[in-house]
Amino acid sequence: MTALANVPRPAARRVRVWFGEHVIADYTGEPADALRYQAGMTRRFASLRITIEPDAAVDEDAADS
Repeated sequence: MTALANVPRPAARRVRVWFGEHVIADYTGEPADALRYQAGMTRRFASLRITIEPDAAVDEDAADS
């Protein structure tokens, strides 16, 4: 039997949509889901800055395990 704790999982990604210095949308999910969300937000908010980065909170939780 393989323990699920030992199976590496993809790191979560955090996508944020910015209006100036204000975050107007914030999403955290699996990498593939985050990329789809980013693509949708890019089409909807073409003039706004959209960032995608590793989610530090999820990475810290994984390190604690």
